[in-house]
Amino acid sequence: MLLLNTILILYQVFEEQVVFGYICKFFSGPPGTAVPPPAGYPGGLPMGYYSPQQPSTFPLYQPVGGTHPVQYQPGKYPVPNQPVPITWMPGPTPMANCPPGLEYLVQLDNIHVLQHFEPLEMMTRFETNNRYDIKNNSDQMVYMVTEDTDDFTRNAYRTLRPFVLRVTDCMGREIMTMQRPFRCTCCCFCCPSARQELEVQCPPGITIGFVAEHWNLCRAVYSIQNEKKENVMRVRGPCSTYGCGSDSVFEVKSLDGVSNIGSIIRKWNGLLSAMADADHFDIHFPLDLDVKMKAMIFGACFLIDFMYFERSPPQRSR
Repeated sequence: MLLLNTILILYQVFEEQVVFGYICKFFSGPPGTAVPPPAGYPGGLPMGYYSPQQPSTFPLYQPVGGTHPVQYQPGKYPVPNQPVPITWMPGPTPMANCPPGLEYLVQLDNIHVLQHFEPLEMMTRFETNNRYDIKNNSDQMVYMVTEDTDDFTRNAYRTLRPFVLRVTDCMGREIMTMQRPFRCTCCCFCCPSARQELEVQCPPGITIGFVAEHWNLCRAVYSIQNEKKENVMRVRGPCSTYGCGSDSVFEVKSLDGVSNIGSIIRKWNGLLSAMADADHFDIHFPLDLDVKMKAMIFGACFLIDFMYFERSPPQRSR
């Protein structure tokens, strides 16, 4: 009986070694001539196999460190942890009598101001720095605008906060700075000290003009001024800037109000316009307009945004 058990154990060990050797030989054997698959499979290969002769068959496995990296078709197979490429407008050559960085505006008569949507503001009711993308009609990036305000000022003063906006180009250089000082609104709303103002510097440190608010009973009115605070143009807004389902048009006119120079249009974006800070502005001006005045109209857009379309997160009741 003992002899029979010993023979059975040795037979099982021998059988396992034979099977294991067959598996090792099948998967890790020396390279040789590929054996063609058995007949009867559609296309000559079973489903799930990849062949270079069948480009329509997608490989299920790509060896690590291969000579041919996996490539994805744009818009269909996004690569993880890879930022979406940004297309910038080709950089123009420097021009005489043009502040550095404003050469882009010389070539444009229309720009789009797209504010970034910040989900953190809606979830936590914490006011964050505003960010904007400036693009042309070809959807090419022209500038990036970033607010530079401390946390206490943003959340204490909300839409009335003083701010600094920094405009950068494709190289990350700051080519323009816009500053809004704090103006107390506790006094009479028609008092000059309560009117809002924006200073535009280009390059930073050199003032090229101001955007000054004017008191009006039923509509928004601004003056666009040069560096000497002399009125050059006027901006005239609609009677109501809180219209639901329609665009808000701010007309840029001459001082006498006869000639129409351009416009600042706040586009209606549906629920984003009603519930969140994700504004979209279209700015129009003549192609041959002085580039400094183009920059001033561009700056007026941000003062209008903060005064009429910046929505602070609702405050909790005590």
